[in-house]
Amino acid sequence: MTGGGLILVVEDSEEDTEAIQRALSRSHPFLDLEFAPRSEDVLPRLLDPDARRPDLLLLDLNMPGTDGLTLLSRLRADTACASLTVVVFTSSTASAEEDACYAAGADSYIYKPVNFELFQTVLQGAVDFWLPRAADGAVTAAPPAAPPAAPPA
Repeated sequence: MTGGGLILVVEDSEEDTEAIQRALSRSHPFLDLEFAPRSEDVLPRLLDPDARRPDLLLLDLNMPGTDGLTLLSRLRADTACASLTVVVFTSSTASAEEDACYAAGADSYIYKPVNFELFQTVLQGAVDFWLPRAADGAVTAAPPAAPPAAPPA
């Protein structure tokens, strides 16, 4: 049984895909992860009415074909995807790329550390920040609703 959270990871590197899988399975075993190795497949997947909507999209910038920045711009231009939380998770430390991502609508820009322990810590922190949790620790797609108001006496 899962805690309800789904992260769509747009990543072409098999090594990084494995590291993300390993890191999140340790820190967040209740999450569902879905991997997309090609940016071109993401928008059709998100627009599929039968597909489960992810709670968070982790986006690599350096992708073959359509790069991550272009995909981010397309996501923000589409009303059905504009509100999706997008965290750019990349090996790029170029401040110009970071600025371009924020200008295109990224919610966060995180550098992928080379050291696995730091990689896991950074990734766990991003997930903890961007995915709301219920009182039992399970990820929720939205913050818990307020309890209903008591009827007037």
